[in-house]
Amino acid sequence: MSSEFSIDDLLHDEAIRTIVCCGSGGVGKTTTSAAIAIRAAEQGRRVAVLTIDPAKRLAQAIGLEHLDNEPEPVTTIDASAGGSLDAMMLDMKRTFDEVVIRHAAPEKVQQILDNPFYQAVSSSFAGTQEYMAMERLGQLMSETAADGELRWDLVVVDTPPSRSALDFLDAPERLGSFLDGRFIRLMTAPARAGGRAYLKLMSVGVSSVTTVMSKILGAQLLSDAQTFIAALETMFGGFRERADQTYALLKDPATAFVVVATPERDALREAAYFVDRLEEDGMPLAGLVVNRVQMTYVPSVNATRALNAADAMDEVPDRSSGWRPTDTAALLRLHADVTELGVRHAEAIDRFRLLHPQVPVGQVAAAGHDVNDIAELREIGEELAS
Repeated sequence: MSSEFSIDDLLHDEAIRTIVCCGSGGVGKTTTSAAIAIRAAEQGRRVAVLTIDPAKRLAQAIGLEHLDNEPEPVTTIDASAGGSLDAMMLDMKRTFDEVVIRHAAPEKVQQILDNPFYQAVSSSFAGTQEYMAMERLGQLMSETAADGELRWDLVVVDTPPSRSALDFLDAPERLGSFLDGRFIRLMTAPARAGGRAYLKLMSVGVSSVTTVMSKILGAQLLSDAQTFIAALETMFGGFRERADQTYALLKDPATAFVVVATPERDALREAAYFVDRLEEDGMPLAGLVVNRVQMTYVPSVNATRALNAADAMDEVPDRSSGWRPTDTAALLRLHADVTELGVRHAEAIDRFRLLHPQVPVGQVAAAGHDVNDIAELREIGEELAS
Protein backbone atom coordinates (compact mmCIF):
# COMPACT_ATOMS: atom_id res chain seq x y z
CA MET A 1 0.00 0.00 0.00
CA SER A 2 1.08 3.57 -0.60
CA SER A 3 2.41 5.87 2.09
CA GLU A 4 0.60 8.88 3.55
CA PHE A 5 1.00 12.27 1.91
CA SER A 6 2.09 15.20 4.09
CA ILE A 7 2.30 18.70 2.65
CA ASP A 8 4.88 19.64 5.28
CA ASP A 9 7.38 17.31 3.62
CA LEU A 10 7.28 19.68 0.63
CA LEU A 11 7.08 22.94 2.55
CA HIS A 12 10.11 22.12 4.69
CA ASP A 13 12.19 21.42 1.58
CA GLU A 14 13.53 24.82 0.50
CA ALA A 15 14.61 23.36 -2.85
CA ILE A 16 10.93 23.11 -3.80
CA ARG A 17 10.02 26.41 -5.43
CA THR A 18 6.85 25.49 -7.30
CA ILE A 19 3.85 23.41 -6.24
CA VAL A 20 1.35 22.67 -9.01
CA CYS A 21 -2.11 21.52 -7.92
CA CYS A 22 -3.70 19.71 -10.82
CA GLY A 23 -6.65 17.47 -11.59
CA SER A 24 -9.96 17.49 -13.42
CA GLY A 25 -12.53 20.22 -12.87
CA GLY A 26 -14.58 20.49 -9.71
CA VAL A 27 -12.36 18.51 -7.36
CA GLY A 28 -11.25 21.36 -5.09
CA LYS A 29 -7.91 22.38 -6.64
CA THR A 30 -8.39 26.07 -5.85
CA THR A 31 -9.24 25.45 -2.20
CA THR A 32 -6.32 23.02 -1.89
CA SER A 33 -3.93 25.56 -3.46
CA ALA A 34 -5.07 28.29 -1.07
CA ALA A 35 -4.73 26.01 1.96
CA ILE A 36 -1.19 24.98 0.95
CA ALA A 37 -0.17 28.59 0.30
CA ILE A 38 -1.45 29.76 3.69
CA ARG A 39 0.31 26.95 5.53
CA ALA A 40 3.58 27.67 3.70
CA ALA A 41 3.40 31.40 4.45
CA GLU A 42 2.62 30.82 8.12
CA GLN A 43 5.65 28.55 8.33
CA GLY A 44 7.88 31.40 7.16
CA ARG A 45 8.03 31.12 3.38
CA ARG A 46 7.50 33.99 0.93
CA VAL A 47 4.61 32.67 -1.13
CA ALA A 48 2.63 33.67 -4.19
CA VAL A 49 -0.53 31.72 -5.04
CA LEU A 50 -1.84 31.87 -8.60
CA THR A 51 -5.48 30.81 -8.77
CA ILE A 52 -7.61 30.27 -11.83
CA ASP A 53 -11.09 31.79 -11.63
CA PRO A 54 -11.64 31.30 -7.89
CA ALA A 55 -15.12 31.66 -6.43
CA LYS A 56 -15.67 35.06 -4.85
CA ARG A 57 -16.20 33.38 -1.47
CA LEU A 58 -12.63 32.01 -1.61
CA ALA A 59 -11.14 35.44 -2.20
CA GLN A 60 -13.18 36.71 0.73
CA ALA A 61 -12.07 33.73 2.83
CA ILE A 62 -8.47 34.95 2.65
CA GLY A 63 -9.53 38.53 3.36
CA LEU A 64 -9.60 39.97 -0.16
CA GLU A 65 -12.55 41.49 -1.94
CA HIS A 66 -10.98 41.26 -5.37
CA LEU A 67 -8.26 39.30 -7.16
CA ASP A 68 -6.70 40.19 -10.50
CA ASN A 69 -3.60 39.55 -12.58
CA GLU A 70 -1.30 41.40 -10.18
CA PRO A 71 -0.28 39.90 -6.79
CA GLU A 72 -2.23 41.29 -3.84
CA PRO A 73 -0.86 40.99 -0.27
CA VAL A 74 -2.92 38.78 2.06
CA THR A 75 -2.80 40.44 5.48
CA THR A 76 -5.04 37.97 7.33
CA ILE A 77 -2.32 35.32 7.72
CA ASP A 78 -0.19 34.90 10.82
CA ALA A 79 3.14 36.40 9.71
CA SER A 80 4.92 35.87 13.03
CA ALA A 81 7.25 33.29 11.44
CA GLY A 82 8.45 35.87 8.92
CA GLY A 83 6.52 34.62 5.93
CA SER A 84 4.27 36.46 3.49
CA LEU A 85 1.49 35.62 1.07
CA ASP A 86 0.45 37.32 -2.16
CA ALA A 87 -2.57 36.08 -4.09
CA MET A 88 -3.60 36.65 -7.68
CA MET A 89 -6.06 35.40 -10.26
CA LEU A 90 -4.96 34.66 -13.82
CA ASP A 91 -6.30 37.10 -16.38
CA MET A 92 -5.73 35.11 -19.55
CA LYS A 93 -6.13 37.97 -22.02
CA ARG A 94 -4.09 40.42 -19.98
CA THR A 95 -1.26 37.89 -19.71
CA PHE A 96 -1.40 37.30 -23.48
CA ASP A 97 -1.31 41.08 -24.03
CA GLU A 98 1.78 41.33 -21.84
CA VAL A 99 3.47 38.58 -23.86
CA VAL A 100 2.76 40.51 -27.06
CA ILE A 101 4.03 43.79 -25.58
CA ARG A 102 7.20 42.11 -24.28
CA HIS A 103 8.10 39.97 -27.29
CA ALA A 104 6.55 41.37 -30.49
CA ALA A 105 8.37 43.84 -32.72
CA PRO A 106 7.65 47.31 -31.26
CA GLU A 107 6.07 48.59 -34.46
CA LYS A 108 3.70 45.59 -34.54
CA VAL A 109 2.44 45.64 -30.94
CA GLN A 110 -0.58 47.92 -31.30
CA GLN A 111 -1.50 46.36 -34.63
CA ILE A 112 -1.65 42.94 -32.95
CA LEU A 113 -3.56 44.13 -29.88
CA ASP A 114 -6.20 45.90 -32.01
CA ASN A 115 -6.70 42.98 -34.40
CA PRO A 116 -10.17 41.35 -34.00
CA PHE A 117 -8.75 37.89 -34.69
CA TYR A 118 -6.16 38.32 -31.93
CA GLN A 119 -8.83 39.50 -29.51
CA ALA A 120 -10.80 36.32 -30.17
CA VAL A 121 -7.77 34.01 -29.97
CA SER A 122 -6.44 35.57 -26.78
CA SER A 123 -9.79 35.06 -25.07
CA SER A 124 -11.01 31.69 -26.29
CA PHE A 125 -8.41 29.64 -28.19
CA ALA A 126 -8.34 26.06 -26.88
CA GLY A 127 -5.37 25.64 -24.56
CA THR A 128 -4.65 29.37 -24.22
CA GLN A 129 -5.68 29.45 -20.55
CA GLU A 130 -3.41 26.52 -19.68
CA TYR A 131 -0.51 28.00 -21.65
CA MET A 132 -0.95 31.45 -20.14
CA ALA A 133 -1.08 29.98 -16.64
CA MET A 134 2.39 28.58 -17.24
CA GLU A 135 3.52 31.81 -18.92
CA ARG A 136 2.44 33.73 -15.79
CA LEU A 137 4.10 31.13 -13.57
CA GLY A 138 7.39 31.67 -15.37
CA GLN A 139 7.09 35.42 -14.79
CA LEU A 140 6.40 34.93 -11.07
CA MET A 141 9.32 32.53 -10.67
CA SER A 142 11.79 35.07 -12.05
CA GLU A 143 10.43 38.25 -10.47
CA THR A 144 12.86 40.00 -8.14
CA ALA A 145 12.41 42.37 -5.21
CA ALA A 146 14.07 45.78 -4.81
CA ASP A 147 17.15 44.17 -3.22
CA GLY A 148 17.67 41.92 -6.24
CA GLU A 149 16.57 38.77 -4.41
CA LEU A 150 13.76 36.62 -5.74
CA ARG A 151 10.46 38.10 -4.61
CA TRP A 152 8.99 34.70 -3.68
CA ASP A 153 10.68 31.47 -2.67
CA LEU A 154 7.54 29.42 -3.35
CA VAL A 155 4.83 29.74 -6.00
CA VAL A 156 1.66 27.65 -5.66
CA VAL A 157 -0.35 27.36 -8.87
CA ASP A 158 -3.92 26.17 -9.29
CA THR A 159 -4.31 24.75 -12.79
CA PRO A 160 -7.25 25.73 -15.04
CA PRO A 161 -10.57 23.90 -14.64
CA SER A 162 -10.19 21.78 -17.77
CA ARG A 163 -12.52 18.91 -18.54
CA SER A 164 -9.48 16.68 -18.48
CA ALA A 165 -6.44 17.13 -16.24
CA LEU A 166 -4.27 16.08 -19.19
CA ASP A 167 -5.18 19.32 -21.01
CA PHE A 168 -2.82 21.16 -18.69
CA LEU A 169 0.21 19.05 -19.62
CA ASP A 170 -0.65 19.05 -23.32
CA ALA A 171 -1.29 22.79 -23.70
CA PRO A 172 2.32 24.00 -24.30
CA GLU A 173 2.98 21.30 -26.87
CA ARG A 174 -0.41 21.82 -28.51
CA LEU A 175 0.13 25.57 -28.84
CA GLY A 176 3.62 25.04 -30.19
CA SER A 177 2.32 22.51 -32.72
CA PHE A 178 -0.40 24.93 -33.79
CA LEU A 179 2.17 27.65 -34.42
CA ASP A 180 4.28 25.22 -36.47
CA GLY A 181 1.26 23.77 -38.26
CA ARG A 182 0.11 23.71 -41.86
CA PHE A 183 -2.66 26.26 -41.26
CA ILE A 184 -0.19 28.84 -39.98
CA ARG A 185 2.25 28.16 -42.81
CA LEU A 186 -0.55 28.56 -45.32
CA MET A 187 -1.77 31.79 -43.76
CA THR A 188 1.70 33.33 -43.58
CA ALA A 189 2.87 32.14 -46.99
CA PRO A 190 1.56 35.17 -48.93
CA ALA A 191 3.21 37.63 -46.54
CA ARG A 192 6.50 35.74 -46.59
CA ALA A 193 6.64 35.13 -50.32
CA GLY A 194 5.60 38.44 -51.87
CA GLY A 195 5.75 39.49 -55.53
CA ARG A 196 6.31 36.78 -58.12
CA ALA A 197 6.80 34.09 -55.52
CA TYR A 198 3.37 34.94 -54.17
CA LEU A 199 1.87 34.65 -57.68
CA LYS A 200 3.56 31.29 -58.07
CA LEU A 201 2.09 30.09 -54.81
CA MET A 202 -1.32 31.28 -55.93
CA SER A 203 -0.91 29.34 -59.14
CA VAL A 204 -0.38 26.03 -57.34
CA GLY A 205 -3.57 26.13 -55.37
CA VAL A 206 -3.37 28.63 -52.53
CA SER A 207 -5.96 30.79 -54.27
CA SER A 208 -8.51 28.00 -54.31
CA VAL A 209 -7.79 27.11 -50.70
CA THR A 210 -8.18 30.69 -49.47
CA THR A 211 -11.38 31.00 -51.50
CA VAL A 212 -12.83 27.99 -49.68
CA MET A 213 -11.58 29.31 -46.32
CA SER A 214 -13.10 32.69 -47.11
CA LYS A 215 -16.48 31.06 -47.71
CA ILE A 216 -16.22 29.08 -44.45
CA LEU A 217 -14.75 31.77 -42.21
CA GLY A 218 -15.99 34.89 -43.94
CA ALA A 219 -13.82 37.25 -45.94
CA GLN A 220 -13.32 39.74 -43.10
CA LEU A 221 -12.37 37.08 -40.55
CA LEU A 222 -9.91 35.52 -42.98
CA SER A 223 -8.39 38.94 -43.66
CA ASP A 224 -8.13 39.65 -39.93
CA ALA A 225 -6.49 36.26 -39.37
CA GLN A 226 -3.94 36.82 -42.13
CA THR A 227 -3.13 40.31 -40.86
CA PHE A 228 -2.81 39.05 -37.28
CA ILE A 229 -0.56 36.12 -38.17
CA ALA A 230 1.65 38.28 -40.41
CA ALA A 231 2.10 40.75 -37.54
CA LEU A 232 2.69 38.00 -35.00
CA GLU A 233 5.12 35.99 -37.13
CA THR A 234 8.17 37.44 -35.40
CA MET A 235 6.88 35.98 -32.13
CA PHE A 236 6.33 32.40 -33.34
CA GLY A 237 9.84 31.28 -32.50
CA GLY A 238 9.46 32.81 -29.05
CA PHE A 239 6.18 31.00 -28.46
CA ARG A 240 7.77 27.69 -29.37
CA GLU A 241 10.85 28.43 -27.27
CA ARG A 242 8.79 29.39 -24.22
CA ALA A 243 6.55 26.35 -24.71
CA ASP A 244 9.68 24.21 -24.48
CA GLN A 245 10.90 26.20 -21.46
CA THR A 246 7.52 25.72 -19.79
CA TYR A 247 7.72 21.99 -20.24
CA ALA A 248 11.27 21.97 -18.86
CA LEU A 249 10.09 24.01 -15.85
CA LEU A 250 7.41 21.41 -15.13
CA LYS A 251 10.01 18.62 -15.19
CA ASP A 252 12.49 20.42 -12.92
CA PRO A 253 13.09 18.80 -9.49
CA ALA A 254 12.25 22.19 -7.92
CA THR A 255 8.64 21.60 -9.04
CA ALA A 256 6.24 19.29 -7.21
CA PHE A 257 2.93 18.13 -8.63
CA VAL A 258 0.06 17.52 -6.23
CA VAL A 259 -2.78 15.70 -7.98
CA VAL A 260 -6.21 16.52 -6.54
CA ALA A 261 -9.30 14.31 -6.83
CA THR A 262 -12.52 13.40 -5.08
CA PRO A 263 -13.26 9.84 -3.91
CA GLU A 264 -15.55 9.12 -6.83
CA ARG A 265 -14.70 6.48 -9.41
CA ASP A 266 -14.47 8.84 -12.40
CA ALA A 267 -12.38 11.45 -10.55
CA LEU A 268 -9.94 8.82 -9.26
CA ARG A 269 -9.72 7.24 -12.71
CA GLU A 270 -8.83 10.67 -14.13
CA ALA A 271 -6.27 11.10 -11.35
CA ALA A 272 -4.77 7.71 -12.19
CA TYR A 273 -4.39 8.71 -15.86
CA PHE A 274 -2.71 11.92 -14.78
CA VAL A 275 -0.35 10.13 -12.38
CA ASP A 276 0.62 7.70 -15.16
CA ARG A 277 1.26 10.61 -17.53
CA LEU A 278 3.45 12.43 -15.00
CA GLU A 279 5.50 9.29 -14.48
CA GLU A 280 5.74 8.67 -18.23
CA ASP A 281 7.02 12.22 -18.80
CA GLY A 282 9.43 12.10 -15.86
CA MET A 283 7.69 14.86 -13.93
CA PRO A 284 8.05 15.14 -10.14
CA LEU A 285 4.90 13.82 -8.47
CA ALA A 286 4.56 14.55 -4.74
CA GLY A 287 1.29 12.75 -4.10
CA LEU A 288 -2.48 12.57 -4.38
CA VAL A 289 -4.91 14.61 -2.28
CA VAL A 290 -8.45 13.21 -2.10
CA ASN A 291 -10.96 15.88 -1.12
CA ARG A 292 -14.47 15.51 0.35
CA VAL A 293 -13.90 12.10 1.83
CA GLN A 294 -16.76 10.87 3.98
CA MET A 295 -15.22 9.64 7.19
CA THR A 296 -16.77 6.95 9.40
CA TYR A 297 -16.80 8.39 12.89
CA VAL A 298 -18.67 5.53 14.65
CA PRO A 299 -17.20 2.39 13.07
CA SER A 300 -18.74 0.15 15.72
CA VAL A 301 -22.20 0.93 14.32
CA ASN A 302 -22.08 -0.19 10.71
CA ALA A 303 -24.86 0.38 8.19
CA THR A 304 -26.53 -2.98 8.82
CA ARG A 305 -26.68 -2.49 12.58
CA ALA A 306 -27.98 1.04 12.15
CA LEU A 307 -30.76 -0.09 9.80
CA ASN A 308 -31.75 -2.94 12.11
CA ALA A 309 -31.91 -0.53 15.04
CA ALA A 310 -33.99 1.90 12.94
CA ASP A 311 -36.47 -0.86 12.13
CA ALA A 312 -36.73 -1.66 15.83
CA MET A 313 -37.36 2.01 16.66
CA ASP A 314 -40.31 2.02 14.25
CA GLU A 315 -42.05 -0.43 16.59
CA VAL A 316 -41.57 1.69 19.71
CA PRO A 317 -44.49 4.01 20.61
CA ASP A 318 -43.88 7.69 21.31
CA ARG A 319 -43.26 8.61 24.96
CA SER A 320 -45.13 11.27 26.84
CA SER A 321 -41.76 12.83 27.73
CA GLY A 322 -41.47 14.06 24.14
CA TRP A 323 -38.97 11.48 22.91
CA ARG A 324 -39.99 10.27 19.46
CA PRO A 325 -38.52 6.92 18.37
CA THR A 326 -39.24 7.84 14.75
CA ASP A 327 -36.75 10.69 15.02
CA THR A 328 -34.14 8.28 16.34
CA ALA A 329 -34.96 5.88 13.49
CA ALA A 330 -34.45 8.69 10.96
CA LEU A 331 -31.06 9.54 12.47
CA LEU A 332 -30.03 5.89 12.39
CA ARG A 333 -30.99 5.62 8.71
CA LEU A 334 -29.02 8.80 7.96
CA HIS A 335 -26.04 7.28 9.78
CA ALA A 336 -26.41 4.14 7.66
CA ASP A 337 -26.37 6.19 4.44
CA VAL A 338 -23.32 8.17 5.56
CA THR A 339 -21.51 5.03 6.67
CA GLU A 340 -22.17 3.28 3.36
CA LEU A 341 -20.85 6.34 1.52
CA GLY A 342 -17.75 6.32 3.72
CA VAL A 343 -17.19 2.63 2.92
CA ARG A 344 -17.49 3.31 -0.82
CA HIS A 345 -15.02 6.20 -0.55
CA ALA A 346 -12.55 4.06 1.41
CA GLU A 347 -12.81 1.22 -1.10
CA ALA A 348 -12.24 3.60 -4.04
CA ILE A 349 -9.16 5.08 -2.37
CA ASP A 350 -7.84 1.62 -1.50
CA ARG A 351 -8.18 0.57 -5.15
CA PHE A 352 -6.11 3.58 -6.19
CA ARG A 353 -3.48 2.72 -3.55
CA LEU A 354 -3.26 -0.85 -4.79
CA LEU A 355 -2.80 0.25 -8.41
CA HIS A 356 -0.33 3.04 -7.51
CA PRO A 357 1.52 1.88 -4.39
CA GLN A 358 4.34 4.36 -5.01
CA VAL A 359 2.06 7.43 -4.77
CA PRO A 360 1.57 8.97 -1.28
CA VAL A 361 -2.11 9.64 -0.60
CA GLY A 362 -3.64 12.28 1.66
CA GLN A 363 -7.30 12.78 2.55
CA VAL A 364 -9.42 15.80 3.45
CA ALA A 365 -12.70 15.09 5.21
CA ALA A 366 -15.99 16.15 3.64
CA ALA A 367 -17.39 19.32 5.18
CA GLY A 368 -21.00 20.31 5.55
CA HIS A 369 -20.49 23.68 3.86
CA ASP A 370 -18.15 25.69 1.63
CA VAL A 371 -14.95 27.18 3.03
CA ASN A 372 -15.85 30.58 4.45
CA ASP A 373 -12.76 31.95 6.22
CA ILE A 374 -9.03 31.62 6.62
CA ALA A 375 -9.41 29.51 9.78
CA GLU A 376 -11.13 26.80 7.74
CA LEU A 377 -8.38 26.96 5.11
CA ARG A 378 -5.87 26.47 7.95
CA GLU A 379 -7.79 23.36 9.05
CA ILE A 380 -7.51 21.93 5.54
CA GLY A 381 -3.78 22.64 5.62
CA GLU A 382 -3.54 20.78 8.94
CA GLU A 383 -5.35 17.80 7.43
CA LEU A 384 -2.92 17.82 4.51
CA ALA A 385 -0.03 17.76 6.98
CA SER A 386 -1.35 15.10 9.33
